[in-house]
Amino acid sequence: MDPPRYDCAADATMSVIEGRWKTTILCLLVKHGTLRFSEIRKMIPPISPRILTKQLRELESDGIIDRNVTGDRLSKVEYSLTDRGRSLGPVLECLAEWGLENMLKEIVRLK
Repeated sequence: MDPPRYDCAADATMSVIEGRWKTTILCLLVKHGTLRFSEIRKMIPPISPRILTKQLRELESDGIIDRNVTGDRLSKVEYSLTDRGRSLGPVLECLAEWGLENMLKEIVRLK
């Protein structure tokens, strides 16, 4: 993991979860627990397999998710949150609350 930019602790957090689909992937794993690649892909229809693979690899490299390969002939790849990844749950919840609050403010402002 790269050191925080601009000497900002919040930036250290963002450097781990930034990416077009990372927060969506993390929210799915928080909500559903362990998921297979194909299940994640079905839950995020616009994501390409290449981008999903890239985002999952980055999250795994940062120690946020575990990748587990099971099965003999027909391998199954499952993804789950590590302890470090689970510790992001409250952070994601706060981000979601902020987003909802500010989306509502914007909707009211536009009326």
